[in-house]
Amino acid sequence: MNFLKQILFPSFRKSGSTTIWLLKIILPISLLVRFLDYFGALAFIAQFLDPVFLHLGLPGSTAIIFITSIFLPLYAPLAIIMSMAVTLRELTILALMCQIAHSLPVESAIQSKTGTSFWSMFALRIVVSILVGILLNLILPADMGMPVFVKVDAEAMTSVVDVLVLWLKGSVQMALLIFAIITVLNVIYKVLEQHNLITKLSKAIEPVLRFFGLPASTGFLWLIGYIVGLAYGGALMIDQMNEGKVSRSDTSLLNYHLAVSHSVIEDNLLFVALGVSVWWILSVRLAAAWLVVWIRRIYLKMKRKTMYSHKDN
Repeated sequence: MNFLKQILFPSFRKSGSTTIWLLKIILPISLLVRFLDYFGALAFIAQFLDPVFLHLGLPGSTAIIFITSIFLPLYAPLAIIMSMAVTLRELTILALMCQIAHSLPVESAIQSKTGTSFWSMFALRIVVSILVGILLNLILPADMGMPVFVKVDAEAMTSVVDVLVLWLKGSVQMALLIFAIITVLNVIYKVLEQHNLITKLSKAIEPVLRFFGLPASTGFLWLIGYIVGLAYGGALMIDQMNEGKVSRSDTSLLNYHLAVSHSVIEDNLLFVALGVSVWWILSVRLAAAWLVVWIRRIYLKMKRKTMYSHKDN
């Protein structure tokens, strides 16, 4: 009964309110995309963007997915993806690009409050996402099949009513998916919090942190970033820094890692539910985060050497 009262029921209530908030943002966008597709606007846009997105292995019409992800939570581009016809290969590339570069104004602003430049985080995530897209286009198998969801062909939409019906069906599916995933996340977090496991886990993952080039003091924040993400965990990160539990320089280094790889449970569940391989999206993000931090460390080391040499002179 304690599990139901203290964990499950509160998780349901919180998930319900969060789902409603997200749907208020997502549903109007997904409806707009349905109509853009129906009236041929996406095909028109694709004519101009096809040459650019060709290097990413994507049709030009998918540019709207990436642009949407930059400014909104990950659920918004996901809703658009489910409104369009994409292959599993294209979906895998889009999944990685959107996971790395999503909700940038909000999340970059949160990271800036811990001392890392807003524009550094904003630019880093866009650049890394594009580079990852180019890399995946080079290494992914040419034929990976189709995603688990099926989008009705545009020819089947002969009227505005058809567009609305298809949008409504997709919206119901999306609402159930969002609610289920957020509930799972809330339950996991409450269980960990109730048994004081987050603090214990932060000690156990010190070897992992060393591998990623991160200080041991960032263990708790690393776990928070991976479990609930930057938007939800930002307040905790700021509190830890204000309380002196982690230095500004250590937090800044962690920010470079989390900018590329965070909220791996929620982000991965969203796309795995559509048929994307968890190993592709998880391994690529972790590898990119490892590379970004070590490049950052090398840059800072060289910068310090240059400063000391100038002082000696």
